[in-house]
Amino acid sequence: MVAEDLSAGSTARSALPGRTRVLLIEDDDGDALLVEELLLDAGAPFDMTRARSLREAREALAGIGCVLLDLELPDSRGLHGVHWLQETRPGLAVVVLTGISDEHLGEEAVGAGAQDYLIKGQVDGFLLNRVVRYAMERQRAEETQRQLREARLYAAENARLERGLLPSPLVSDRRLTVTARYRSGGQRMLLGGDFYDLVEGPDGWVHAVVGDVCGRGPDEAALGVCLRVAWRTMVLAGRPMTEILSAVQQVVENERHRDRLFATLCMLSIAPDRTRGLMHLAGHPQPLLITDDRLVELCAPVCLPPGIVHSVDWPTGDVELDESWSVLLYTDGLIEGKAGSGPERLGSDGLIKLIEKARAQTPVGSEPELPDELLIDSVIERARELNGGDLDDDLAVMMISCSAPGA
Repeated sequence: MVAEDLSAGSTARSALPGRTRVLLIEDDDGDALLVEELLLDAGAPFDMTRARSLREAREALAGIGCVLLDLELPDSRGLHGVHWLQETRPGLAVVVLTGISDEHLGEEAVGAGAQDYLIKGQVDGFLLNRVVRYAMERQRAEETQRQLREARLYAAENARLERGLLPSPLVSDRRLTVTARYRSGGQRMLLGGDFYDLVEGPDGWVHAVVGDVCGRGPDEAALGVCLRVAWRTMVLAGRPMTEILSAVQQVVENERHRDRLFATLCMLSIAPDRTRGLMHLAGHPQPLLITDDRLVELCAPVCLPPGIVHSVDWPTGDVELDESWSVLLYTDGLIEGKAGSGPERLGSDGLIKLIEKARAQTPVGSEPELPDELLIDSVIERARELNGGDLDDDLAVMMISCSAPGA
């Protein structure tokens, strides 16, 4: 066993391969020497570093597997050292060293977060070796359980937020079908503020929205839920689209958790005859119109997203559809990934090429059109492959398809 004394001015070294670094925080030279000898006699696979105070220990905690902590130090008394370690290095295994008269304090230390306690003068090397190893194993098990609990809570919270961001469409027209997908971006799969919704009004107009709150995390997701709920409420109340956009803007400005947070929106209102519509673009990617012989972007005047400036004018664009068509609305997470090994991004042109390629690969003898579910899944997977892995940003995709009358 190798021992270092930080008070001598040495810098803590990394443990040798296959060995664990143990930090002894003990100001009494005799007690410190006894611990070193006990571990040495037991042949414990530890490299020990000694600190005489919490101040010295602060510089030595990196890479430590377990701390042996005296409860009486020049800068610490009682449980202060345990609490300090919990705050400074949460998840670090701690074994308390206490005198016989302080046995009850050792028990309290375990309640405060230490893995075990030893009474000075009543321990041999083999016991000390075993206690340290068990303390590290217990700490690892507790950390695993903590992470599992956090993962379950995080998954449950994500599920609640997703239900708010991604509702079931309200549509009764049998000519219309709606297919939607949502993917969290990045390795941590943090839920963002992308959302979509679709509502058919009593007058036969069908209103669809896809939106994206900038940023990622529970605050952005919660704001996205607020925006979607406000949008659906106003649509069901039969309010004009410009009034709905103004209400969405007010929600952004009042509910955002930081200044300059904004949300982009694409709103498409489809007329009862299903051959035309009205569209609003607030800083959002243009949707794609897909027919038997066309694959083009739908165009409309673009205004700044709610939250960037306080808009009072929401320009509308007329869009021509067809008797049979599909419209793909999406957030920019779908097109901001890389288009290969270089720095080029997929973009809307790349997305159009992916759709064209997916449709061209429809097997001979199958249905004339690739089903919407397969088309969307194929495009998302291909975008992911081109990016070299998971897309960095969240994405929401909604495809609305209309069959020809009498079909």
